[in-house]
Amino acid sequence: MSIEGHLDSAELFRRHASFVANFLARMGVPRSDLDDLVQDVFLIAHRNNGYDPGPAKPTTYLAAIAFRAATTHRRKGKTRSFVKAADEVVSQAGDDRMSPERDADQKRHLALLDKALAALDEDKRAVFVMAELQGETVVAIAAGLGIPVDTAYSRLRAARQLFRAAAKELYGEPPASPAADTMQRVGT
Repeated sequence: MSIEGHLDSAELFRRHASFVANFLARMGVPRSDLDDLVQDVFLIAHRNNGYDPGPAKPTTYLAAIAFRAATTHRRKGKTRSFVKAADEVVSQAGDDRMSPERDADQKRHLALLDKALAALDEDKRAVFVMAELQGETVVAIAAGLGIPVDTAYSRLRAARQLFRAAAKELYGEPPASPAADTMQRVGT
């Protein structure tokens, strides 16, 4: 139940479960582990009594929890590879009227995006995904991840440089904006 900006864990789940699943997929969580980790994120949010308004938006708050859950999951050895199936998660939100050619093109571009994101370490990837793909402010990202704002800016700058280099290698030339070009191609 939502009371004066507070969101309990049930409301957070209703509003943001797909965001968390997409974020985890972008962080390299295999499709087979997504449901369990999404549940873990919302269990942690429940233990924290939901979301209270502050410098971080609900999505930034959940992304910070998801980032830590993915890192812990990987460290525990529950994942054997860093192979992503984000294209399956993201493409489910696509237009049902898409042609097979456009659908194949979208999947190819998502696969290239995932390869470019794989060039980033976890800390840089989390900041990059939240800033470039989710549109969060660096101040909110820093608050959500519990890091200094300068560190968040530094990680974002380094992530953009690495992403551009990876995109240049994959596409043959860097996109004008690190994520905008790829996201425009996939229709998001």
